[in-house]
Amino acid sequence: MSYHEERTYRKRIRADGLVSYNVRIKETDLFVSSDRDLHQETTDLVFDYRYQIESYIKSHPEFLTTLQPYPEDPYAPAIVNDMIMSTRDIGVGPMASVAGAIAQYVGTDLLESTAQVIVENGGDIFLKVNRQVTVSVFAGDSPLSDRIGLSIPTRVMPLGICSSSGKVGHSLSLGSVDVITILSTSAIRADGAATSIGNRIRTKTDLEKVAEWAAEMEGILGGIAIMGDRMITWGDVELVDL
Repeated sequence: MSYHEERTYRKRIRADGLVSYNVRIKETDLFVSSDRDLHQETTDLVFDYRYQIESYIKSHPEFLTTLQPYPEDPYAPAIVNDMIMSTRDIGVGPMASVAGAIAQYVGTDLLESTAQVIVENGGDIFLKVNRQVTVSVFAGDSPLSDRIGLSIPTRVMPLGICSSSGKVGHSLSLGSVDVITILSTSAIRADGAATSIGNRIRTKTDLEKVAEWAAEMEGILGGIAIMGDRMITWGDVELVDL
């Protein structure tokens, strides 16, 4: 397995003052930090939201496989409907947002029991804490990998921070970017947008178009894209050296 697949990057996550724990159910592998141990509550939530998504897929198998925007379904569960609506205008199928959706729904529900929560789901993050934090940007074999961080102020939280890569991880990407990371108030939107823009980045010259593509998508606060030794940032993003 690669560095990313083993989740060894989690060893460097420091959530000072919070309790951290893992919840793994089938393909879902969460690393959660909160004010107190909410492992059982998190487990129950993951089972619930996975059941809703899996049940919908059984009766609508195309929801799982399509790479195109999915028709609106007012009878779908809320999490499924959010996945549909958050990806309909950005050119990807709803499952492109599933990791961000589970992170956001679980994190939002946990906020009923904790004032602070970080839910990381395979590199996609839902974040709500009471202090400024720095999120490291992992870009595979790029010389810029783990050398740059995103400074996240409290004013933009709760926040979704989601990434896509054409070279790292299991998620389907049609592009060649080392990593693209998107910030949005919706982790579902951020996840789908990262996939959509990442699919279009085939060469380093495509990096010059990323800000333009992102500007066409509502709800995107900013982001960063890295390919080899080149990087572009746009929007409300503050970088820090690591």
